[in-house]
Amino acid sequence: QLQLVESGGGLVQPGGSLRLSCAASGFTLDYYHIGWFRQAPGKEREGVFCISPSDGNTDSADSVKGRFTISRDNAKNTVYLQMNSLKPEDTAVYYCAAAHITRWALCVISRPKYEYDYWGQGTQVTVSS
Repeated sequence: QLQLVESGGGLVQPGGSLRLSCAASGFTLDYYHIGWFRQAPGKEREGVFCISPSDGNTDSADSVKGRFTISRDNAKNTVYLQMNSLKPEDTAVYYCAAAHITRWALCVISRPKYEYDYWGQGTQVTVSS
C-alpha cells in the first residue's frame, strides 16, 4: 500500500519548535518532490515548503522564511519540516504530499495541489499559550 504518514504535531507555546516527519511506505521518495501544506480552520490549504529529490532544491512560503526548514533523509525514506519560532498563526493541520519527478523539474510551492500524487492524513499543530 502506497502511503505517506505525518507525525510530530502537537501543542507548543509561541516561540517554541516542532519537527514534523513525513514517512513514505510502499514507494521510495527518491523520485518524488515533497511538499508540506497546512490548512487552518475556515481557510484553504496552502503550500508551506517543498523539496526536490536530487539536488535538494527548495521553495517556501514567505510567511515561514527564516523560521522553517526542510530536509530529507532518503535512507529513511522520510522528509522533515523543522518549525522554529512558532506563532499562533501557524496553527493548522499540516499535510505532506508527493509529486513524481516527471511532473516538473523543480518544486515550486505555488504548484497546484492536484499535481501531487499522494497525500498524508495530516498532523495537528497548535501554537498557543
